[in-house]
Amino acid sequence: MHPSLTRLGPRLRPFLPAVTALAAGALAVLGFAPFSLFPLAVVALALLNESLAAGPAAAGLRRGWLFGLGLLGFGVAWIRISLNQYGNMDAWAANLLMVVFIAWMAGYYALAGWLARRLQPAPSWTGPVLLLPGLYVLCEWLRGWLFTGFPWLNLGYTQIDGPLAGYAPILGVYGLSLLTAISGGLLWGLIRWPGRGRLAAAAALAILWLDGLALQRVPWTQPSDAPFTATVIQANIPQAIKWDPEARVGIVKVYVDLTREHLDSDLILWPETAIPDFLHQVREPLIEPLAAEARAQGAEIVLGIPVLDLDNGNYYNGLLSIGSQEDLYTKRHLVPFGEFLPFKAWLGPLVKMFEIPMSDFSAGTAPRPLLRVGARTAGAAICYEDIFPAEVAQALPEAQFLISVSNDAWFGDSLAPHQHLEMARMRALETGRDLVRATNTGISAIVDWRGRVLGQVPAFVRGTFSAPVQPRTGSTPFVRWGNWPAIGLALGLVAAALLMRRRGVRSEPIH
Repeated sequence: MHPSLTRLGPRLRPFLPAVTALAAGALAVLGFAPFSLFPLAVVALALLNESLAAGPAAAGLRRGWLFGLGLLGFGVAWIRISLNQYGNMDAWAANLLMVVFIAWMAGYYALAGWLARRLQPAPSWTGPVLLLPGLYVLCEWLRGWLFTGFPWLNLGYTQIDGPLAGYAPILGVYGLSLLTAISGGLLWGLIRWPGRGRLAAAAALAILWLDGLALQRVPWTQPSDAPFTATVIQANIPQAIKWDPEARVGIVKVYVDLTREHLDSDLILWPETAIPDFLHQVREPLIEPLAAEARAQGAEIVLGIPVLDLDNGNYYNGLLSIGSQEDLYTKRHLVPFGEFLPFKAWLGPLVKMFEIPMSDFSAGTAPRPLLRVGARTAGAAICYEDIFPAEVAQALPEAQFLISVSNDAWFGDSLAPHQHLEMARMRALETGRDLVRATNTGISAIVDWRGRVLGQVPAFVRGTFSAPVQPRTGSTPFVRWGNWPAIGLALGLVAAALLMRRRGVRSEPIH
């Protein structure tokens, strides 16, 4: 070896844990859609354990932050598209805000890394198998609700197509995150631990994943009625013209024409804010004739439309069901900076940089996300709402199937539409309900109760897709208990690791 390379090695060696952490975060992105290489998420957590294997708490803070930077930097960089192209923000400002946002959100992983090194300074098997998985999920859960929440790229979503998906109806996505993190720790132990420790890690991994496969055979819910045919409509209206007054007549015509081709379906679903006018403005010329036409054909139409309260001036993001009867659901969980501007008094001039149409919605007040669709009851989610598992589960057990509508045109041609569909699929799996999902520019799909995509309309394509939907009854354990078993398990793992440390239990299969 060249002498200069020999000298260079020791100089770079101190930076290897940091580089490993950053690479691990970036690698984890490949576990999510559209790549869906679910084993790589486990490998990524094994690499994170390697990065955190030694060093002071401050090093854990840096390495955890770098992991988050790799994960979110590669996974949610599409935020700049929403801010720049559709939020009318200058490119420099959009990129700056994206960097600040990602750096801030990476702080949750920094917290997990810091606590992992602070609470387990000495090597022990409890660190990768108990402590880090528990801390990782607790910080992920915190990210999901603090400051209105941003539960995007939760680790458990990577397992929607893997053996661990069998646990989703019991523990939800946070439970899958926990099991994925534990698997990462065991994989690291399989490589790093000597002798019997390596065998124990292999056995634990096998049991965990084989049990997941077995659980996939359990029918947690049951059919409640005859299947019906649903059709999703994807008009592929460019976001740039969606709110253009001169384009409104043409936009509505596209939806009506596509709908008339499928009036033999029992349910026809339009996406979020498909009609770019308030309900009261189009009720007489559009809604009433369309409802009469659907009623005559025995069809139900559910469409996204803004709703203005003429008494107080508040407007809402609505989902309207028409046909044999009319019902309305208004969105309860709004998108920060997209549908409302939080902390206006604090942000001051920054708020003026956002010029997003219809960006001052009010939140709906329905106690539960239910929508009556003819003789059936659906659980309704508009856009951002389907990334909050506990909120979707509130519709059960009454909801016989799920409806999800969105306008993912905000994300452009990026990873986000694929990631969003993946999260919607997890809601179907957690609740044991079929899902009908329509989006403006894609990806629209119909998903069965096991989270499997029956068919879809690709992104940026104008088209439709029809499939049978099976109404179901009953509740999964996740619907009954929500996120609390997963969070309780995470807390239990952390407590167990600390208790073993306090009692001087190392049980150390680590050099």
